[in-house]
Amino acid sequence: MSHTPHELHDEFPDAAEHIHALKTQDKRFAALAERYHVLNREIHRIDSGIEAASEDRTEELKKERLSLLDAVQLALKADEVSK
Repeated sequence: MSHTPHELHDEFPDAAEHIHALKTQDKRFAALAERYHVLNREIHRIDSGIEAASEDRTEELKKERLSLLDAVQLALKADEVSK
């Protein structure tokens, strides 16, 4: 079984419980996390040679992944502040 790099629990290892809680309590965060998961898996398949994509498309996907990662980080911080 292969490990998919860059999963949210890998990117935020200290926030795994926080991420899980937000995914169950906040529909917007759950949708954001799901979009990140789907996109990350697509990038992994491209990087692994399972799916084909142009370099431009791959770069576009990776930029979107970074943007989603930033959004997840902001949501985690905002939730911490609101507590």
